Amino acid sequence: MHFASISKIHGCMACKQNWLKSFPERDRQRATEAMQLYEDAQKLLKNCDELFFTNAKVAIIPARSEKEDIILYCNESAKRLPLLRQQMTDNEGLCKCLSDYVLPINTIPTEKNIGVADHIGVFACCTDKEFEEKASDDEYLHLLHQTLADRLAEATAEKLHELVRKDIWGYAPNEHLCIEDLFSEKYQGKRPAVGYPSLPDQSLNFLIDEILDFSSIGIRLTENGAMKPHASTSGLMFAHPEVKHFCVGKIGMDQLSDYAKRRNVSTEYIKKFLV
Repeated sequence: MHFASISKIHGCMACKQNWLKSFPERDRQRATEAMQLYEDAQKLLKNCDELFFTNAKVAIIPARSEKEDIILYCNESAKRLPLLRQQMTDNEGLCKCLSDYVLPINTIPTEKNIGVADHIGVFACCTDKEFEEKASDDEYLHLLHQTLADRLAEATAEKLHELVRKDIWGYAPNEHLCIEDLFSEKYQGKRPAVGYPSLPDQSLNFLIDEILDFSSIGIRLTENGAMKPHASTSGLMFAHPEVKHFCVGKIGMDQLSDYAKRRNVSTEYIKKFLV
């Protein structure tokens, strides 16, 4: 059952009652609980405004692709970002890799692409760790802080991505989308996060950290590549108009061996990071 429409109603009692009545009788108790949770979260957010912050960092980096690698040209040096390709064709009949959406390194110059520098974005966002650690002596409030912290980190990534598209990178300066359009990802490009289906290797966080310096916005990495505070997210941004979310899926031993070689680590080492 989805109760997200609670965010669209006015705060008056009549609107709340009409919203509850829109659900079948059997679901109204859960809808009432959802309404209370939403109101508690709104109150908490208002009380914490200007006391805590979210933090973000992004770099837009010249890039080229070579098979399943993206080559990043950072500070006049080249850094390889090895990625994974689907081993089974998807419903479009393709075996996708995110590197497919970056201009290949061996592209033959033409009148259209000569001198063109493709790019990708590398980003990280988090919520102040003190916020998600609040109210540790109250189980409900503590859980509410943690949940809201996660949502704030994701909201920060959403806002950052909008700024990248319209201003920082500026490939969609005339974009005008409402909140519903943003939720439906009707914008150009995608921002897959580390640990998600198209970027299942959590150790990519170590490579992104080398580029961004997570500590500059209050993020530290555990030995397993997990980010602290928990309310953190990181990943890549692509501007290609055809890029889509996808799932790498099952990774065979031959692919794992090739990937480990490209990462310059052992297969046993890289295996523990794949989620």
